[in-house]
Amino acid sequence: MKKAKILLASLVGSIIEWYDFYLYGTATGLVFSTLFFPNHDPAVSILIAFATFGAGYAARPIGSIIFGHMGDRIGRKASLMLTLIGMGGSSFLIGLLPTYAQIGIVAPALLVLLRLMQGIALGGEWGGAVLLATESANKGIRGFFGSVPQLGVPIGLVLGTFSFTLISALTTEAQFMAWGWRLPFLFSIVLIVIAVWIRSGIEETPEFQRKKDQGELAKIPVVEVFKYNSKDIFRLIGLKLGDGFFNVFLMSFILVYATTYLDYSRDTALLGLTLSCATMILTIPIMGYLSDFIGRKIIYTGGLIAMIVLAIPYFMAVPVSTGWFFTMQVVLLGVVWGAIFATQGTLFSELFPAKVRYTGLSLGYQIAAAIVGFGPMIWTAMGASYGASPLVFGGFMIVSLVISLVLILFAPDTRIVTQYEDLDEEQITSLNSEAEQEKAVNLT
Repeated sequence: MKKAKILLASLVGSIIEWYDFYLYGTATGLVFSTLFFPNHDPAVSILIAFATFGAGYAARPIGSIIFGHMGDRIGRKASLMLTLIGMGGSSFLIGLLPTYAQIGIVAPALLVLLRLMQGIALGGEWGGAVLLATESANKGIRGFFGSVPQLGVPIGLVLGTFSFTLISALTTEAQFMAWGWRLPFLFSIVLIVIAVWIRSGIEETPEFQRKKDQGELAKIPVVEVFKYNSKDIFRLIGLKLGDGFFNVFLMSFILVYATTYLDYSRDTALLGLTLSCATMILTIPIMGYLSDFIGRKIIYTGGLIAMIVLAIPYFMAVPVSTGWFFTMQVVLLGVVWGAIFATQGTLFSELFPAKVRYTGLSLGYQIAAAIVGFGPMIWTAMGASYGASPLVFGGFMIVSLVISLVLILFAPDTRIVTQYEDLDEEQITSLNSEAEQEKAVNLT
């Protein structure tokens, strides 16, 4: 029962955080480009709007340092409570913002500020939610536990896109643009209250508590992680780049790509995204469970290879018909990327020792996120120059995916970390070789 409550706490908070973050992404192409960044050229409006979308990604490394320090020094729980409040408050205020037509340039300025606050909050949330689950897991099922907070991404996005779809169906275009788009943002305050209540009833993770009791906490986590684990930070960044670019396209930019370049309706684009995210909800826990038996590295490698093979066929198929659009979204996002993402939380967290794990995990992941967050700006420029070219868009994805594939091939099988983490000094000295003993000391 205690473990179930911890998993619920990690999942619920993750859902809310990603609901709010991706809600902005959905609104960027549908609302913000018109109401906050008006321009006689729609392409310019979209480009500027997605620059603010990318600003949220750029702010995430800042959040990873702030909340990573707090998580590694004070505790995972305290850090996670603050990230929830920061994200929820920002989203609620976005729902109250006046538009450019009402207050001029101040409106987009305030929108960017709140987007930055969202990014900072999410920069600390993801890593903390993963650690809340993985550091509380029983031996042998860490991969499954680590996949649970990952469910927050598809569930949060489904809730966000469904709310927009529902409100769009119940209102006229004029009503939706006047006030309907605000409702999902305002509703986030209700979800935040529920999540804070659930998280307030959980305990600190056993691994952090043990390090705290032993007086082994890092004094300045960000300094120590760069001093002793800089290689793993850069490895994490590279591992995330490939699927990260494709993920941002499949979960955010696809709404602009499908409606602007392929002439699909807004409702069709939202439905395709919702179907693929619903599929991912099934894929993630299954793959997380399998990773405890066949390894995170095998699943991750297979997923990257599949994305490389399907990259150009994806961009060739989605313009053909709605059936192909839905199918390719489900296969590439729901199944293939879902499998990759299921393993990331556990795989990446196992690269770092417990005393700097929050900082190392969050910082590496969020630096990669800051890079891929500006993908929509690149793709908008590509679309303006080349249209919906399968070779151009598919080729871009393949290049970034190959970088990640090379790095995962040379990465360690992180399942071995779980063999050493809970060993005491006597157990470490009993290991068969000096190499094993050294690895155990470094990991514990």
